[in-house]
Amino acid sequence: MANEFYALLGRMRYITRWGLMRNTFSENIQEHSHQVAVLAHALALIRRDILHLPTPDPDRCAVAALYHDASEILTGDLPTPIKYYNPEIKDAYKQVERIAGNRLLDMLPPALRSSYEHLVLEDDKELEPFVKGADKLSAYIKCVEEQKAGNTEFDSAAELTMQTLKAMGREEMDWFIANCLPAFSLNLDQL
Repeated sequence: MANEFYALLGRMRYITRWGLMRNTFSENIQEHSHQVAVLAHALALIRRDILHLPTPDPDRCAVAALYHDASEILTGDLPTPIKYYNPEIKDAYKQVERIAGNRLLDMLPPALRSSYEHLVLEDDKELEPFVKGADKLSAYIKCVEEQKAGNTEFDSAAELTMQTLKAMGREEMDWFIANCLPAFSLNLDQL
């Protein structure tokens, strides 16, 4: 076994996101995963330290977020309008992601597989709301950044994504939206 897992993770930088949209700047799944990890960590900390609500370990949330798109190394990034077009496509794509995830896991030494399994297969229900929330938040931030650059292509995506974020009904998300999100609309001098 050549243990290709880590080498393939390094190729995340070649998988671009937002393939159906005109972008003013490209975003890849490696930088997206980093941002999702930062946001998932923040959401868990907000829930624990500001709202004083039960939460999983924020560090676990961050690590899960780093691997949340790992299967896309093998599948590519399927655009959201296609991925969620109907329940059959959504379920079929989930199966494809699981197969790709297991293929990645097979590239690890057996002694390490169990340490990565829940991360790559995204099946830890305790961490899921933080990673999913951070993933959507990252998408919204991308929309804001594109809008700041004058790209109206992202206007509808921004509106729909914000609706999704608010519909999550997560107190930590509401706190982040009210207290942190406005800063993403500022330019460097304003920050």
